[in-house]
Amino acid sequence: MTDNIGITKKKRTLIFINILLTCIASSMLSTALTTALPPIVRDFHISVTTGQWLTSGFSLAMGIMMPLTAFLITRFPTRRLYLTAIIVFIAGLAMCVIAPNFLFMMTGRVLQACGNGILSSMAQVILLTIYPAEQQGTIMGWYGLSVGAAPVVAPTLAGILVDSMGWQMIFYIAIGIMLISLVFAIAVFGNVLETTEKKFDIHSFVLSAFAFGGITLGVGNIGTYPFISLPPLLPLVIGCVASLLFIRRQFSSAEPFLDLRIVRYKEFALSLIGSMLLYFVMMGSSIIMPLYVQSIMGYSATISGLVTLPGSLCMAIVSPFAGKIYDRLGMKVLFVAGSLFMLASNIGMIFITTQTSIWLASFFNAVRCVAIGCLMMPLVTWGINGVSKVRSGLTAHGTALLTSLRTIAGAIGTAIFVAIMTWMSETSADTYGEEAAMHGLNVTFLAMSLSTLALVIIAVFFVPKKDR
Repeated sequence: MTDNIGITKKKRTLIFINILLTCIASSMLSTALTTALPPIVRDFHISVTTGQWLTSGFSLAMGIMMPLTAFLITRFPTRRLYLTAIIVFIAGLAMCVIAPNFLFMMTGRVLQACGNGILSSMAQVILLTIYPAEQQGTIMGWYGLSVGAAPVVAPTLAGILVDSMGWQMIFYIAIGIMLISLVFAIAVFGNVLETTEKKFDIHSFVLSAFAFGGITLGVGNIGTYPFISLPPLLPLVIGCVASLLFIRRQFSSAEPFLDLRIVRYKEFALSLIGSMLLYFVMMGSSIIMPLYVQSIMGYSATISGLVTLPGSLCMAIVSPFAGKIYDRLGMKVLFVAGSLFMLASNIGMIFITTQTSIWLASFFNAVRCVAIGCLMMPLVTWGINGVSKVRSGLTAHGTALLTSLRTIAGAIGTAIFVAIMTWMSETSADTYGEEAAMHGLNVTFLAMSLSTLALVIIAVFFVPKKDR
């Protein structure tokens, strides 16, 4: 495949290094604000439920952007699109640095999400295009280390920065990294993906935006308003109706905006469901953990970051090895092991109390990160390869669909689990007293365990033993 696009081994390596650098900076911003959320909430005088939209709103904007990336990647030259995405991301970072209020900062986060949405989709398509099939598992494992470990290590770094220099420093550092990445990309990037003249389907894009945005916004509002009320129900109804119209339009179109026919392929469908469940739980736990350490246990942002550090190290070790295991043994062993690790970590958090050492919670978080390392990028590689074996030319569509839906699942998970924790803490105050917040956390991880159980069932009963 690499011979077809005329790229040398050295050029391929330089592109890979640049992608890693870019994705480390962009991916860390997806969770860096989880540790910084308490001080941001105080500075802007907003509620935790509102403040969490800096994270879930980021995911929402990415999810809306993802379906568009399939069109952009196949329509515009690789180099121009990649550089534009970096510049948009930097503009969003700059807005957050100077943000005078929550709305201005939220706008900056949306710009970051647009840039990150393009960058993350392009990165996966590029790597799966320029590397041969026998190396894709390994290379995606190393890529997974950047996009997987960066969001996990980000709270640790953010905690130190928040306590020492303020939450704005998070964005200053990200700007510096992205500027280096921009210069590097100008020097090494070429047009490595094929493009075709294709008409932009504005109707499909609008429908996808209402579909993804409506569902996520409706679920997010459940934490602030009663479920039987206009703020949650109206966006949910609009989102569901738009989803049905979008699906119908894609299946009836000769040149679909986002080719949904790929869900007919078993491997891709399973990887899609698995990725959505993984992100649903992963993003929820990523915002719950800092709230547990800081708001419930009363520790500093630095300690909150250090609690997640062992997990970051575990992911750094596991992710590349997971890619090698996938290349040699296939997906079954990784899927089963990862889902069981995830289930065990969530069950462990059900039984912690305010008397439990936070380092036990850190251990459970490390187990969760092992699971993430086993599942995140191998699921993508497995699903996309399942499509490419049957029909070529769908890599961009498969990557866009998988990335958008798992991102939306992450945003929904964040909103739902924060809502569960908040609601249980408030309603159990009379019964549990000072332990009400901890009770809310325990119930939240019980809900995460039930969600993870579905992941285990898929891994054990539906994934074939020989899938390579």
